[in-house]
Amino acid sequence: MAGVVLIAGGAIAQSQLPAIGAGGLLHPFRRSAVGRPPDSCDAVLFDGVGVRLKGWRCLAAGDQPSPGAQRDGFGGTGRRGTLVYLHGIADNRSSATGIIDRFGRRGFDVIAYDSRAHGESNGAACTYGFYEKQDLRRVVDTIDSRPVVLMGTSLGAAVALQEAADDERVGAVVAAETFSDLRTVAIERAPFFFTPGTIRRAFQLAETEGRFTIEDVSPEAAARKIEAPVLIIHGSIDRETPPEHSRRVFEALRGPKQLILVPDAGHNQSLSGAVWPDIETWLDRALSSRAVSR
Repeated sequence: MAGVVLIAGGAIAQSQLPAIGAGGLLHPFRRSAVGRPPDSCDAVLFDGVGVRLKGWRCLAAGDQPSPGAQRDGFGGTGRRGTLVYLHGIADNRSSATGIIDRFGRRGFDVIAYDSRAHGESNGAACTYGFYEKQDLRRVVDTIDSRPVVLMGTSLGAAVALQEAADDERVGAVVAAETFSDLRTVAIERAPFFFTPGTIRRAFQLAETEGRFTIEDVSPEAAARKIEAPVLIIHGSIDRETPPEHSRRVFEALRGPKQLILVPDAGHNQSLSGAVWPDIETWLDRALSSRAVSR
């Protein structure tokens, strides 16, 4: 009798695995504690696609325009442009504070916001770029200080690449630890006891609940259409999203590009102190060459 109960319990558990997998994909842990915005920032709300996105809009250091100040042709007062920071999975805009300080001092306005289903933004599901790139486009619609630079890590990098493929306002992209396509990375991260059938059913449930198509979430496919310069960064020992993902995206890019593999860096470790000077040098060069080409 006990054996029958164990078998029945195991069968029930197996039947629930696809729903558990779909839930894990669509509903990452939400870290909602954000805190006060940095001194250079105002708290703002952005209208995404059916969601409200909580964020910060931050002015470049020393560029606090007074009433009647003479504005330049890009809508700023001598600013170099706007950097939009896109956080990773289960994160929020608070991870942008160091970037706001670093690039604010280099003349960039910075926007950071909580992605849908993350932080203090609403939204029922994370779709890894399917809707997030549309949210990002609406954020870019609010920017008058250009060029626009997209800087993202992990999930944010994937969103940045997918948006850059279709938005000519993007002047450059810095993408750290991107995945190449959602199907591949989700299969790689699935628990060992998930069978191919379990994964297939989990994908079907996720697509139905999230109202999106997993096959359409592909930074690698998007890369083939990107014209703006792209800097790809990845940790050499990343086990969660192996560097092969970034290599595939890099190979697909047809425009100006550079790949940096950060030695001995795992996931969420590639944007370390040693790589920032390389990012700044690359970005200065990329924006200068793009301005000349236009």
